Amino acid sequence: MPESGVKVLGAWPSPFVMRARIALNIKSVKYEFLEETFGSKSQLLLQSNPVYKKIPVLIHGDKPICESLIIVEYVDNVWSSGPSILPSDPYDRATARFWATYIDDKWFPSMQSIGKAKGDDERKAAVQQMEEGLASLEDAFQKTSKGKAFFGGERIGYLDIAFGCFLGWLRVTEGFNGVKLLDEGKTPGLAKWAESFCADDAVKDVMPETGKLAKFAKVIRAKMAAN
Repeated sequence: MPESGVKVLGAWPSPFVMRARIALNIKSVKYEFLEETFGSKSQLLLQSNPVYKKIPVLIHGDKPICESLIIVEYVDNVWSSGPSILPSDPYDRATARFWATYIDDKWFPSMQSIGKAKGDDERKAAVQQMEEGLASLEDAFQKTSKGKAFFGGERIGYLDIAFGCFLGWLRVTEGFNGVKLLDEGKTPGLAKWAESFCADDAVKDVMPETGKLAKFAKVIRAKMAAN
């Protein structure tokens, strides 16, 4: 049974919703998942997040917490008896936050731009930008993992969650565009990390299957093209 008052408003394809769910799984917190329908917003969502009106929202004891990375930090602080998600060292914690912000502000938009590219030249430029971003994240992984399996060390941490939630969409992007972005030759650390991340108990049940995600993406594309 879910813990009293712990709910997640979200949708299964959303990488940002996945962040909240992985954090709760790491802490072994049982929760109720309230699925939002694409293209509409429930009254509960509008009441819980009146500013952005977006998922995910964590509801804990009738109090809403919004924005995915803020939710991850909240979960880490509230259920402090479980495994730590954020690094304990202040510098390591700041570094993890820096790269998480980079992923949301720079890297993820560059991945989106591949699908939006018009013509081969624009697409090639978008792919190159994406590869440069992955090279930067490969370097960050080598430095922050300190030889361990994850950015967070021996187990999944804050930066793993921030980046790993996009792996499903990364695979869909590769399939739609006939490119290999997470390449073992160019980013060996990230390639191995991705396998470990997706196989983790906190992740595997909430990571969407690539085929299902691709089918969802095609439906969304068709709806957007029709408008």
